[in-house]
Amino acid sequence: MADNFFLDNPDLQFRLEQLELQEVVEIKEQGYRYAHEYAAAPRHYQDAIDNYRLLLEVLGELCATRVAPRAAEADELGAQFLDGEVTYAPATQEGIAALRQAGFMGIMLPWERGGMNLPESIYQMMVEIVSRADAGLMTIFGLQEIAAAINEYADEEVKARLLPRFSRGEVTGAMVLTEPDAGSDLGSVQMRATLDEASGKWTLNGVKRFITNGNADIHLVLARSEPGSADARGLSLFLVERDETVRIRRIENKLGIHASPTCELQYHNTPAVLVGKRRYGLMRYGMGMMNGARLGVAAQALGIAEAAYREAQRYAGQRQQFGQPILQLPAVARILLAMRAEIEATRALIAETGRWVDLLKVYEQRMADSATPDPALRQKQKSAANLADTLTPLVKYYASEMGNRVCYLAMQVHGGVGYMREFNVERHFRDVRVTNIYEGTSQLQVVAAQGKLLGHALDGLLDEWAGLAYGEELAGLHDQLVEATAQFKQATDALKAQSREAVDYYASDLANMAVYLLGGWLLLKDARQSRRKGELARVYLAEHLPEIHSAWERLQRAEPPPLQALAEVL
Repeated sequence: MADNFFLDNPDLQFRLEQLELQEVVEIKEQGYRYAHEYAAAPRHYQDAIDNYRLLLEVLGELCATRVAPRAAEADELGAQFLDGEVTYAPATQEGIAALRQAGFMGIMLPWERGGMNLPESIYQMMVEIVSRADAGLMTIFGLQEIAAAINEYADEEVKARLLPRFSRGEVTGAMVLTEPDAGSDLGSVQMRATLDEASGKWTLNGVKRFITNGNADIHLVLARSEPGSADARGLSLFLVERDETVRIRRIENKLGIHASPTCELQYHNTPAVLVGKRRYGLMRYGMGMMNGARLGVAAQALGIAEAAYREAQRYAGQRQQFGQPILQLPAVARILLAMRAEIEATRALIAETGRWVDLLKVYEQRMADSATPDPALRQKQKSAANLADTLTPLVKYYASEMGNRVCYLAMQVHGGVGYMREFNVERHFRDVRVTNIYEGTSQLQVVAAQGKLLGHALDGLLDEWAGLAYGEELAGLHDQLVEATAQFKQATDALKAQSREAVDYYASDLANMAVYLLGGWLLLKDARQSRRKGELARVYLAEHLPEIHSAWERLQRAEPPPLQALAEVL
C-alpha cells in the first residue's frame, strides 16, 4: 500500500496546479490581511497554493498509513447500536481522532471561527483522499458542510458558540432532511415545528429516516413551521443540539459504508433554534446544503473509484494467464485505460464545478457586504450561479455513475477472486453503490439539470473551450469535439420543441451528452499541458463519442415516448 495518497497520485497534484482560484482566494483572504492575524494564513496566492499542497500531503499520509490499513476492519465491525446509542467501530474512532488531532475538522470555516478558510475546491480534494482510504469515514469527515451552513445561515450567537467546537473536532454534524414518506420529495416533509409565542422558543416533533451520522451532536433539521401548509413554502430549517428528546430508533443494515451509521430518529418536544428566516428551509438553505453534499458525494465516488482502479491495475499486473500478466491482454488493457480516462475526466469536472461554486460563494459574500453592489459584480454572481447550478447535479450524476462503472469493471478484472471478501475490490463495489442513490438519485440529478440544459446554460463554457488554441497535434480531437458540441446544441433544440412528456423521457440522453462533452473538453484542455492527457483524451473520446452521436440521433427523432406501455406491460 502507498505511503501517501496525495503524493502517489500525479493527477491529483496536476489538478492542484491547474486550479484557477486566484480571484476566489484573494476575496476569501480579504486581500491577504489575515496573514497579519493568523500564522497559518497565506501572504499571497502562491503561498496559499503551497499551504493547500502541504495540507493535502499531510492528509494523504494520514489516510494512507493510518486509515486505509484498517478500512476493512471498520467495514467488518461497522457502527454498532445498543441501548439507543451508536458506537463507531474502533478503527473508525481512531480515524476520527487522527483527523481531529491533525486539525482537519472544521477546516472550511473562516480563520476567525478556528478554521483554515479553505475553498470548496480544496476541500473536495480532501474528501476524495479520505474516500479512497475509507468511504465510510468520509461520510463523517464530509459532513463539515453542516458547519459551513451554520456559518452561512445561523445568527451570531449560534456561530460564536458552536463553530469553534466544530473546528476543534469536539462536535460532529448531521443533515436531517429525509422522512419515511418524504425522500426525494422533500417538499412533503411533515415534521412539525411549533413556536411557543410566549417564550419565543421552538420545539420539533416527528420522525426522520436515512440520516447519515444521525448520532451527531448537532443536527440541521428540515421541519414544517407554517401550520396548514402543504409544500416547500411552509418549511424552515432548525438547529438541534442532540439531547434525551432525540431518540435513535435504529441504524440501517446497509449493503456498504458500514462504518457510517445511517439512523432513524424520533424527535419528541425537542428544543430547536430557527436558522435564518422562516419558510426558507428547503428552497434556500436545504438546497444549499444539498448542493454542497452532492459535490461531496461526487468526490466520494471518485475516491472509491481511484481505490478500485488501483486494486485492478495491481492485480492485472500480477495475475498470470496464458503465460503472461493479464494486463498484457488487449481486452483487459482496454478496460483499465477506459477506467483511468473516466477517473481523470471526473476529477477535472469536480474541480471545474468546485471553481464555480467557490466563485459563487465569494461573489455572494461580496454583494452581501456591500450596501450598493456593483452591477458588474451582480452579473458575475449571476453567471457563476448559472454554471454552479448546472454543473452540480451533472457532476453528482456523472461521478456516481462513473464510480459504479469503475468498481464493476475492477471486480471484472479480478474475476472470481474479486467476488470474495478477502479482496478490497468487493468492499469498494459495495461502498460505491450508494453514491448514485443518496443526496438525490441519478434520475433526480437529471431532473435538476434538465431545465438548465434546455436553456443552453453550458453553451458559453463549451464555446470558450472550443476557442482555445490546441495546436496541430490535437486538431483532430478538437474537431471531433466541435462537431459533438454542435450535435449537443441541435439535440437540445430538438428536445426543447417536444412535449413535456418527451422532454422528461429523453432528458437522460441529453444529460449523457452533456457530461461526456464536459469530460472530453476538460481532458483536451489538459492535453495542452500534458502529452499523457492527450492520450487519455483519445481513449475517452473513442469510448464516448459514439454514445454522443447515438444520443443525438435519438433526440433528433424524439419519437413520442411509449408511456402507454405502463398500463399494458407494467
